[in-house]
Amino acid sequence: MSEQSAALSSYLKQVLSRFDLTAVSEAAQRQLAVLFSGSNFIARTLLQQPQLLAEFSDSPALIAALQLNNNIPPQLDALDEPAAFTKLRQYRNAQLCRILAADILQLQDITESLLQVSQVADLTINAAYQWTYQQMSAQWGMPLDNQGKPMPLLILGMGKLGGGELNFSSDIDLIFTYPGNGETQGGRRSCEHQQFFTKLGQKLIAALHQVTADGFVYRVDMRLRPFGDSGPLVLSFAAMEDYYQEQGREWERYAMLKARVLNPDGVHSAELTKLLRPFIYRRYIDFSAIESLRRMKQQIEQENRRLNRRDNIKLGIGGIREVEFIVQTLQLIRGGRIPAMQQPSLLKALQVMADENILTAEQVSELRQDYLLLRRIEQALQGIDDKQTQTLPQDDLSKAQLLASVGFDNWQQLQQQVDAAMARVHQQFKLVIDNGEEPDQQEITLGKLIWDSEQASSELAAQLDWLSLEQATELIDQLQQFKQDCQKRSVGPRGRDFLAKLIPLLLHMLQQQQALPSVLSRVLGVFRQIVTRTAYLELLFENAAALQQLVLLCNQSGWLAEHLARYPMLLDELIDPAQLYQVSTAADYRDRLRQQMLRVPSDDLELLMETLRQYKQAQQLRIAAADISGVLPLMKVSDHLTWLAEAIVAQVVELAWQQMTERYGLPAGASNDNKGVAVIAYGKLGGLELGYGSDLDLVFVHNCDSQEATSGDKAIDSKQFYLKLVQRVLHLCTTRTNSGVLYDIDTRLRPSGNSGLLAIHIETYGQYLQQEAWTWEHQALVRARAIYGSMDLQQHFLRIRQQILSQPRVLGSLRQDVTTMRDKLRQHHSGMADDPKHSVGGIVDLEFISQYLVLAYSAEHASLYQYSDNIRILEAAAAAGLLSSEQSIQLQQTYQLLRGAGHRQTLAPATLPPDDRLQQAKWQVEQVWRQLFDVTAAM
Repeated sequence: MSEQSAALSSYLKQVLSRFDLTAVSEAAQRQLAVLFSGSNFIARTLLQQPQLLAEFSDSPALIAALQLNNNIPPQLDALDEPAAFTKLRQYRNAQLCRILAADILQLQDITESLLQVSQVADLTINAAYQWTYQQMSAQWGMPLDNQGKPMPLLILGMGKLGGGELNFSSDIDLIFTYPGNGETQGGRRSCEHQQFFTKLGQKLIAALHQVTADGFVYRVDMRLRPFGDSGPLVLSFAAMEDYYQEQGREWERYAMLKARVLNPDGVHSAELTKLLRPFIYRRYIDFSAIESLRRMKQQIEQENRRLNRRDNIKLGIGGIREVEFIVQTLQLIRGGRIPAMQQPSLLKALQVMADENILTAEQVSELRQDYLLLRRIEQALQGIDDKQTQTLPQDDLSKAQLLASVGFDNWQQLQQQVDAAMARVHQQFKLVIDNGEEPDQQEITLGKLIWDSEQASSELAAQLDWLSLEQATELIDQLQQFKQDCQKRSVGPRGRDFLAKLIPLLLHMLQQQQALPSVLSRVLGVFRQIVTRTAYLELLFENAAALQQLVLLCNQSGWLAEHLARYPMLLDELIDPAQLYQVSTAADYRDRLRQQMLRVPSDDLELLMETLRQYKQAQQLRIAAADISGVLPLMKVSDHLTWLAEAIVAQVVELAWQQMTERYGLPAGASNDNKGVAVIAYGKLGGLELGYGSDLDLVFVHNCDSQEATSGDKAIDSKQFYLKLVQRVLHLCTTRTNSGVLYDIDTRLRPSGNSGLLAIHIETYGQYLQQEAWTWEHQALVRARAIYGSMDLQQHFLRIRQQILSQPRVLGSLRQDVTTMRDKLRQHHSGMADDPKHSVGGIVDLEFISQYLVLAYSAEHASLYQYSDNIRILEAAAAAGLLSSEQSIQLQQTYQLLRGAGHRQTLAPATLPPDDRLQQAKWQVEQVWRQLFDVTAAM
């Protein structure tokens, strides 16, 4: 008996012992044993619902019950919440077990099973919706449309649910929308439609998502809605239309391809479908979709390399998702001209492609067959324990259970079929989506000679005619040392083959760029990190542009070379140079992050944290590449680093809020749309002057006045909730993972510093600044701005900032306080004469000049405190007559020069401005300092 068989036999004996089967025939016992062999979930459900035992013992009875229940929804009328929740969950578990049992016993085709799984979702979602609607309208009244009829909340099912091909144990992606605004009528209380449908949506999610003793119905994911987690839970048709017309992204078109109204009413649902269609489909043949798909393909392959998804039949190379991408790409390209392709079902759309000769009948047949094989195995995998997994198991028991469920004789047979299917899928995927570019066939004879040769470096050096003999010898020594190092590591034959192809290409590119040995040293530093990761060697070999960019960036910046060596997953960013150097907008950073986070399960905290860090590093690499190449002007670099940080901070707060509310519920007076918390950025982030290695100076404020507890089962004091929320934000940012920390967060600028509360009430914050703060804290406030939070909280902060900064001050005392603080800082950073920040006439002196002008004269000149960045403060000072126009321009230019020098010190010290130019600029700052403060002794 094999180890797998032994494991299954032991497990089955244990499970059967939990049932009383004395009155069950031997044939029925054999059938139950077959079912239990393939699924713990079936066994667990029958223990919870023993009345189903007879049905599962008899195939005809099983099929009859399956067909009956897939047409009759669970009846929830007049049930209270606990009873309704129980009914929904027991119905879902029983019906899914029937479908899985029919699969294991081979009583129906997998296409029928996929449809039935989706029908179960439709029935349970609709039953829960109707029950919650009744509950809500009894309390709040009925929302009515223009005809005086009850207005529905339309539920858009996305992804596989929308396509009628839902996974067995799956999240469901939903979007909620309603026809129009108004007020409810006829209830004990009235409210606006937006409020009614928001409460309805929240209650519906709880009915499906909440885990009880009977489990859950579906994990509900709402992140595909407009604006994602930060957007309202429900939107009116008009708001939906505005969003998709003005802000809809290409990836949202892909998502909307699968959208289906789960509760159509024939009137409003038809209106919604008509409203969304122009966003999804173009009237012309839309080949622009291909470019978007190629970028998404790069992201897929990037994830596969990072996560090593070799056994993942959905996300791995050639997996289910590649079939979906093939179909969705062709739908977007041609769906506007071929209405039959405008449908969410993958299998039906695939057939239309054969009918329209978009794909050959043979291609469609092969794709369909391979897709259904992978879906069948996926369904069996998830049915083992009702868990959302697509990775082939490694343990003997799970392997045996999967074999029992799908009817394969042995694991080798299953693995071979899966591998063959995924290889065929990937081949078709490349035909449809790849741009067909091959690495240029360069003259690489010289590189092969040097890599393969056993000659001494001095004998080969003469071949490298773009270098001096000494430089050429150094370069060859480096290569030979690298080759020896590789022989000591577990590179493997495949890795050695790729190195033998890569090194000649690399040498040719070094020759093209006339690169020095130091550049090869940097590139080999990256190679040393990836020689055991064949996927990355393959990436560089198959994408000549990526290798070329690697050489270029290593030539330009040692910092970039070290960054790429530390985080090899960033090599994926080099594939498309046009994307690498493309200048983004603030909205792009938010949108790209949202898109990336959508691909991560919301309950996988470790992967969420890794994804945030990898996103930051990738975007920072793009900024640095655009900076060092001159595509991005120096003054814009900090803008982009600031926009990136703002997008990440917002995402982290949203993530922390979600985790906290799931555990503790909502704090009093707050909602998911109005969280009652704001983030105030100080320092470089507040002044829009972030650098590559900057930490974030943050203060967190809230407006919770209530002593009430939160709304969850594990209720805590509402004010304590905000303290824990901030602690969670700090944990998400500062915990070190494989990809490092996200940002170092400094909260010492909060009231009372380290001894103060991490989350402080906005009124307390204002009172502290008014009554207790030191002058240096008012200086810090000059560079402060709100970067996250509800509009009312942000406006409240602005009022406090205005009030504090515009106070009349005694100029002599202010000068003394500012100079004293500057002296302290200079003493703390003594010995840094070359530092563009702390040296005499450096950035800090210039910042102190701006802060002094704001604090000294804002009482008379309100324009001084309007902005938090130095450039615009200096402009306002000139407009107010506090500086001459010439002085203002000189200081602005000096500030830009010094900040640029700071960036260059990080990226490429060799490109720093000449020292005499820096000294002249700092001398100008020193002259203004003397004029304003008249304290020459301090200088």
